[in-house]
Amino acid sequence: MAAQFGTYQSEIYLQGLAGAVPPFTTDPTALESSAREVLETGPFGYVAGGAGSGATVRANREAFDRWRIVPRMLADATERDLRTTVLGTELVAPVLLAPIGVQSIVHQDGELATAAAAAELGVPIVLSTASSYSIEEVAEASGDGQRWYQLYWPNDDDVTVSILERAKRSGFTALVVTLDTWTLAWRPQDLDQAYLPFIRGIGTAIPFSDPAFRALLAQSPEEDRNSAVLRWVQMFTGVDKSWDQLAFLREHWDGPIVLKGVLHPDDARLAADAGMNGIVVSNHGGRQVDGAVAALDALPAIAEAVGDRVDVLFDSGVRTGADVIKAISLGAKAVLLGRPWVYGLAHGGREGVRHVLRGVLADLDLTLGLSGNRSLADLGRHTLMEKP
Repeated sequence: MAAQFGTYQSEIYLQGLAGAVPPFTTDPTALESSAREVLETGPFGYVAGGAGSGATVRANREAFDRWRIVPRMLADATERDLRTTVLGTELVAPVLLAPIGVQSIVHQDGELATAAAAAELGVPIVLSTASSYSIEEVAEASGDGQRWYQLYWPNDDDVTVSILERAKRSGFTALVVTLDTWTLAWRPQDLDQAYLPFIRGIGTAIPFSDPAFRALLAQSPEEDRNSAVLRWVQMFTGVDKSWDQLAFLREHWDGPIVLKGVLHPDDARLAADAGMNGIVVSNHGGRQVDGAVAALDALPAIAEAVGDRVDVLFDSGVRTGADVIKAISLGAKAVLLGRPWVYGLAHGGREGVRHVLRGVLADLDLTLGLSGNRSLADLGRHTLMEKP
């Protein structure tokens, strides 16, 4: 039976009879200002900040606002079904947790808390290469949860293969290759604080625990952290790959491969031609190219170009259940949710992530029904009207 996530609303109201209120806001658009109060300046800026002037961050939200849902009545939508199938696997809802690294800067439990909360709700995680904990530690915290692995592609083949083999052994079923962050953008919020977690040895647990990487070092990371950090930063940044190099990943990963960071239909076609199984339409949450196209504006043309060949996923700017409905209506099979649950992690660790996820899923469930739809299959361009 399909989960009825909207019952979280009733649970909150009933607890209110005993004087209990949610641990922090249920409004995902208010989480950023709320998190500012509990995070130090450096970590907050790292999560909230974008490239350059922040134009792309703003454009992502403005793009969602340009589309309005058109509710239909008497649609027999009392019971809803949020299930969908992505890469051949059924998901309880069209939501995954986006790959976000260095989570320990907002809460000491970091990725372990996130993985446990997601598994409890049946929502897949996408683990970042920049994790604060090792692949194996996160897999243990995830238990039976669905998990994908995101790759920041090292410039060393042996290290790449070793990391992929570890991910496969640890039950990560899909590989998500981030294309748009082969070097860091100009990010004023981080630069003004001279704050970059990686050079402080944060978010390096995966390479530091990798035998192939450790074999390259004169001394172990425990003995000489600074040299290990420098070696790793040079290994995963500074080199842009080419389309023909995807064959190497296919040779060493026998599961689905998804390319993240696609914004042009021609790149989507190249991905399909290269035998990739999915793409994520994403501008990295506005963190890489200032003034770039909003991801939602790019979605319809890409879905039309390759939606019949690969699974089209969406990322960048998603905050609410209504946002999820808009992205699905414009051609995505599922969305990757980012900053909101990171703010939840900052507020309350595992329970904070759980609270945010339950809220977004409840909002999605209720909005789907109230707009006159019973399942994701009911959604399409007819669900929306473009703002004049």
